Amino acid sequence: MRPVLILRPQPGAGRTAQRARAMGLEPLVCPLFEIVPVVWNPPEPAQFDAVMLTSANAAPMGGPALRRYNHLPCWCVGEATAKAARNAGFIDVHIQGPDGSALVTAITDAGHRHILHLAGRHVRALPDTSSQIDHIIVYESVETEADPQPLLALNPVILIHSPRAAVTLARLVPAERRRELDLIAISASARDAAGTGWRRALACPTPDDAAMLALALEMCQ
Repeated sequence: MRPVLILRPQPGAGRTAQRARAMGLEPLVCPLFEIVPVVWNPPEPAQFDAVMLTSANAAPMGGPALRRYNHLPCWCVGEATAKAARNAGFIDVHIQGPDGSALVTAITDAGHRHILHLAGRHVRALPDTSSQIDHIIVYESVETEADPQPLLALNPVILIHSPRAAVTLARLVPAERRRELDLIAISASARDAAGTGWRRALACPTPDDAAMLALALEMCQ
């Protein structure tokens, strides 16, 4: 069976690798980015009626200042983000998916009108809403010096978790090498960001690990 190459940053790469092993896949981990905290000025909690997290990285990267908002309901995309929120001290945690757009709809429908969104520097654009959302950057992903070329020689199925990772991979892999490689992207935008010339480049029907690994299981056999 062919291995799967995971390029996302830690700790997400470790979670994907664990899921892959549980499915009988062989994961190779080579993060192209590293998650680092950003200094931020916490706004007054009294002006918000909810917190929104669209990434599991936001809670640990937010640091001790996040405790100021623990009394507020916290809305999260996916179970991994919800777990990070609980670990950061949030009690009233809500899960909605599969993406940020669905989360915005749910949090607005729940009646929240002033929302604190703790996010990364390269957060995806969210849809317009009648609620006011204050976007505060608490982390960013910086490119590492990792070189996936030796692992590409093992003919892995490559998992692309973001458009930024797709752009970086495309820069690292010459056009003549692409026609020998298969990609699975978490979204159509991530697939398109990888450019053309790959042997196969698929976008997942839903933007999550489960869908990516289900496709990978089929492709690796």
